[in-house]
Amino acid sequence: MPSSPSRKVIPLWQNGRLEKAKSRQQQQQRRWGSFFNYACFCVGTIGILFSVFCLVKGKPIYTFRCGNVEDTLRSIHLGGGSDRYAGWAGGLNHQTAGLEGQDRPKVLGVVGIQTGFGSSQRRKALRETWLPSDPDSLLNLEQATGLAFRFVIGRTKDAQKMAELEKEMEKYTDFMLIDVEEEYHKLPYKTLSFFKAAYALFDADFYVKADDDIYLRPDRLATLLAKERPSPRTYIGCMKKGPVITDPKLKCFRMFSNEDVTIGAWMLAMNVEHEDNRQLCHPHCKPDSIAVWDIPKCSGLCNPAEKLRELHKDNMCSTSPTLPADE
Repeated sequence: MPSSPSRKVIPLWQNGRLEKAKSRQQQQQRRWGSFFNYACFCVGTIGILFSVFCLVKGKPIYTFRCGNVEDTLRSIHLGGGSDRYAGWAGGLNHQTAGLEGQDRPKVLGVVGIQTGFGSSQRRKALRETWLPSDPDSLLNLEQATGLAFRFVIGRTKDAQKMAELEKEMEKYTDFMLIDVEEEYHKLPYKTLSFFKAAYALFDADFYVKADDDIYLRPDRLATLLAKERPSPRTYIGCMKKGPVITDPKLKCFRMFSNEDVTIGAWMLAMNVEHEDNRQLCHPHCKPDSIAVWDIPKCSGLCNPAEKLRELHKDNMCSTSPTLPADE
């Protein structure tokens, strides 16, 4: 008879060790299986929550890219396609060349109200007084006067401040965002960036720099700008130190610590007519006041948020005719 095949005999103590190894392997597989199921559940839940958030939010999260400028009234309220432009790496010629075919609304003037991250109460007071607070009324003012009013603000690395600005911007849509760091000692650079941005976004006869601490009459400003002038290259302002004396030796393009002094120096370096108009710096409301501020005590209105509301209650400031009766 053929002999039966030999069988390997495993000692009892080794057989018990194998059983324990199998048991540990099975437990480990069950743990990994549970972890994988839990991970899949978490990923699925996050996906569902994100989808619900997108549906509720109704629009993408706002981001402002470096090098861009933006008119939020067109980008948010009107949904325009010509609201953002790239930065100015190639200078002025590069800017104008990059705007071919873009929509630059024709206006009498662009009024950039210079503001900052710590000036929300000033902006609130302005919207409660002479500046419309809702987008449609702002557009109506633009159509009536030919003036486009925007708050001009740069950027900051403070995420909380940027988030607060985004909320205000989405509510009022009256900002012009420019790519410059918002710091006091950089105001001359901010001013230059504003003029570049305003030129890129609007085809205007005048580009106006204003501050967020003055009381302004838009109708009278429009009347002033619409006057016939012998030269289209005219610099209009309240020359605080008196008449402008042009000296070719003083002509230069440089940055000073004060933005208004900087602009004045630029204008001296250009072939422009200087128009000194004291109606732009009245200390009290008069029948022909265009802008009112506490000269010479303050660079604008002292305690501007409170003073703006106070002036607006004065009929001489808010409801008097555009032109005095004798005109």
